[in-house]
Amino acid sequence: MRPTALGLALALSACTNTLSPSEPAPRLLPDANGLAVAGTGLRIDFGRSPAGVIPLLDRILGPHRPLPLRNCPSGVTQNLQWGDLALTFTAERFVGWRENGRSAGQGCPS
Repeated sequence: MRPTALGLALALSACTNTLSPSEPAPRLLPDANGLAVAGTGLRIDFGRSPAGVIPLLDRILGPHRPLPLRNCPSGVTQNLQWGDLALTFTAERFVGWRENGRSAGQGCPS
């Protein structure tokens, strides 16, 4: 059975509601299928609901910053940034990422 974003959320929430300053945030590794969580085997793949992905990333990476939607592909309703990582979403799905000049899926130009 494949680990899911829900599994990651449950694993993280079992420890604490927020990460303490001494605990490093899980490292996310963007790839062709979405985001891998380093060292865990867990993934946040394209197609996941924004309702699950956004709160999870807000909790582990800190609050997101909304980015403009100009020049985004049709159907993209959210373009959000956590540090150097920007994710794009339709109303129902996580569809793309952009980080340090690399990208996958449906993204908005920087």
